[in-house]
Amino acid sequence: MKEYVIELEIFEGNPGRLHADGAYPDFAKEGICAWMYGRLQVGQKFRYPDDLGQLCPWLVDSLTGMIRVLENGGTLPWRYRGTPYEKVIDPDGVTTEFVRCPDPAASVVIKITRTALPE
Repeated sequence: MKEYVIELEIFEGNPGRLHADGAYPDFAKEGICAWMYGRLQVGQKFRYPDDLGQLCPWLVDSLTGMIRVLENGGTLPWRYRGTPYEKVIDPDGVTTEFVRCPDPAASVVIKITRTALPE
């Protein structure tokens, strides 16, 4: 069975900005992810499974099904052509997938990148 490296990247999301006076923003109104607030950024990458504890448990739960498919050599057929979420599918190289957080106000999207290791 092939082995893979899986990386998770924050592809979209609003981490908000810390207020100098210590006040909190209106998270839902401003579309700010409370988990990202003040500490995580778009473009930040995480190793799977090592860094899962740094991500929101609700988001991790949303990722689990996709990760199971990818880590076992599968691919998901939809491609999202012509969108920012257009995927790469190469079972012998790099495959990507996108997963959205279940919180519609937060609008966090994670890009999963699976890279096949040489045999």
